[in-house]
Amino acid sequence: MAIQHAVLALLARGPSYGYELKSAFEAAVGPQWGPLNIGHLYQILDRLSRDELVVAERHAQPVKPDRVVYEITEAGRAELDRWLAEPSPRSGGFRDDFFLKLTAAARSGAAATVRTVLTNQRGHLMRELRNLDGLRRRTDDPVVGLLLAAASRHVEADLAFVDDAEAVLLADGGALLATLTGNPSVASAPRPASGPAQAAG
Repeated sequence: MAIQHAVLALLARGPSYGYELKSAFEAAVGPQWGPLNIGHLYQILDRLSRDELVVAERHAQPVKPDRVVYEITEAGRAELDRWLAEPSPRSGGFRDDFFLKLTAAARSGAAATVRTVLTNQRGHLMRELRNLDGLRRRTDDPVVGLLLAAASRHVEADLAFVDDAEAVLLADGGALLATLTGNPSVASAPRPASGPAQAAG
């Protein structure tokens, strides 16, 4: 799990407590990742402690409850080194909600449905790309800038896939869709003309 190894990497710099780790993680990965849930972080720390990759020590405070400080162990450092030395496959493989949605639209044979799915996805990706560009211009951290640039590259690749899907599935008035369903009647008619000629009818 990437987050647990990121926590080990933060602890490799020195002992730390929960909220300090949360702030350090969010500062390290930048705004695109989003906030780290503190409850989830403590679950990760409990698991790391159980696996003896970190040790926890209670530090008494005058007024507030005891602060639990976590420190990486030698086994934790070895696990961190192992993780850093391995390549990283896509976390979700190629299982993607949009791909399933596009598959369902294409199998329906309705070009209008496919066009709607592609148009909505393109609009979403364009907004995401603008947001990433804005975040990248505002950051002073070169590592965060790299992470945001990588996210932009992924969005650009997704946009290219939308273009590819449109070129393949909607070519020749959606003729391929009729082939996919085995029913020529489901291919959509050409889009209605716009402008004065349409109004004249």
